[in-house]
Amino acid sequence: MARPDELVFAPLGGVGEIGMNLSIYGLGNRHQRAWLAVDLGVSFGDEEHLPGIDLIMPDISFLEKERKNLMGLVLTHAHEDHFGAIIDLWPKLKCPIYATRFSAALFEAKCAAERNAPEIPVTVVPSGGRVDIGPFNVEFIPVAHSIPEAHALAIHTDAGIVLHTGDWKIDPTPTLGAATDEKRLRELGEEGVLALIGDSTNAVRDGRSPSEAEVARTIIDLVKSAKGRVAVTTFASNVARVKAVADAARAADREVVVVGRAMERVVQVARETGYLEGVQNFRSPEVYGHLPQDKVLALCTGSQGEPRAALARIANDDHPEITLNRGDSVIFSSRTIPGNEKAVGSIINNLVLQGVEVITDRDALVHVSGHPRRDELRDMISWVKPQLLIPVHGEALHLHEHAKLARAAGVPRVLVCRNGDLVKLGPGDPGIVGEVPSGRLYKDGTILEDSKSRAVIERRRMAFSGCAFVAIAMTAQGELVDEPEVDLVGIPDKNRAGETFDDIVFDAVMSTIEGLPRARRRDPDALAESVRRAVRAVINEHWGKKPPCLVHVLTV
Repeated sequence: MARPDELVFAPLGGVGEIGMNLSIYGLGNRHQRAWLAVDLGVSFGDEEHLPGIDLIMPDISFLEKERKNLMGLVLTHAHEDHFGAIIDLWPKLKCPIYATRFSAALFEAKCAAERNAPEIPVTVVPSGGRVDIGPFNVEFIPVAHSIPEAHALAIHTDAGIVLHTGDWKIDPTPTLGAATDEKRLRELGEEGVLALIGDSTNAVRDGRSPSEAEVARTIIDLVKSAKGRVAVTTFASNVARVKAVADAARAADREVVVVGRAMERVVQVARETGYLEGVQNFRSPEVYGHLPQDKVLALCTGSQGEPRAALARIANDDHPEITLNRGDSVIFSSRTIPGNEKAVGSIINNLVLQGVEVITDRDALVHVSGHPRRDELRDMISWVKPQLLIPVHGEALHLHEHAKLARAAGVPRVLVCRNGDLVKLGPGDPGIVGEVPSGRLYKDGTILEDSKSRAVIERRRMAFSGCAFVAIAMTAQGELVDEPEVDLVGIPDKNRAGETFDDIVFDAVMSTIEGLPRARRRDPDALAESVRRAVRAVINEHWGKKPPCLVHVLTV
């Protein structure tokens, strides 16, 4: 009798971190498996640790090797941390992509806005629908989240059903789109769910996430009570929040001006797909200055402090069309993603200095999370009754707390894994059975670099300690043709005694050359290495830092 196929799971991103989501499911044996990928997202670079890096993406080298066995890529929803890497990485995979209508339309608009984006076909699956992808039958189950058409995926296989929740919450009164489909989730629980792969983002927070309807009421009250101009910033993809802002503007007899390309793109897609039906038309930025102060509301990008986004430019008073003055108001209808605190704080401070009133989620209920708190996690477990729960989409603390909650809720088996772990889900006892290659890719301008990239490592070092450049011209006999050229970048002008670093480094270069035997002076590589060591040592002696040093030796 043939052994049944094993069902395995491996996260390649999004576990032990928030962002850069990529999960893969395999069906077969260890010699031959069919693979299904779920989501392909990005996280964002940190200028302090990764200067010049715009985006971070999961390493897909394993899927590249398994490309002929990769049946498809399924998208749970259209947030950047779940679909933002597709344009860059899909050409390495060229597998079919499956998504519902709004996600597909937003992806198409994203491709249209990107220079030289490849043509990437997407198969549209109806919300609540099912599609066969190789040996996997994937069902799209509607869940509430902060973007239209978020879906949990019920992955039906011969080895059992896996529920991959994606990002979700329980919102009984969503202002737009479907509520989480409790009925279908309960039905799956009765059928028998082998494993629940679940969102852990808010596993540390008690209770339940408030509803979008409560936020909508708060925004109406704030906009109606405002005296001057009002600007609202939120995640562009949160169409429910965009609708709430539009409703508030209408209630206060204000025109909505949309500011920022990302917001314009989402609004256009939301109108095309029917999610802003009945919502008034919005105005373009050039109209803003011609409207009375109490008759305008600017809906802006830039809630995360992005330096090129609309709100940062407004706060710096360098936006060509939008200005704010004393007595105006800005509502941050968003939460600050960890790592963005400094950038957001800088914008808030600039606005306050201009006399603008700033309202954040610390002041009023102007934002709610799209992720489940602890009572909602317990509800999901009680509906689905999984045999196994694996926490994902969270940092170590979130995963730990989700696992602890699941054990307390009576889940028979709970397993915490890391990116790259290969987990056997069934049949038989689940567990970590191996490892697959995982890691990070950095988008550096238009180039993708791996985490060991020399450019990334050296740029980080240069950001910390500058760089020294030395050019030396030597004769074939090992004599200097002219004085060495020294150029110091990002290094202080003088040491504590007031001596210039240019002179200190020049003297070190000269004394090193003069102190070398003629044979070493005739060897360009040996000479360059001796000078490099001497320059780094003398700068360290006077400054306490060792900058990179590049030495060019020209033999004439």
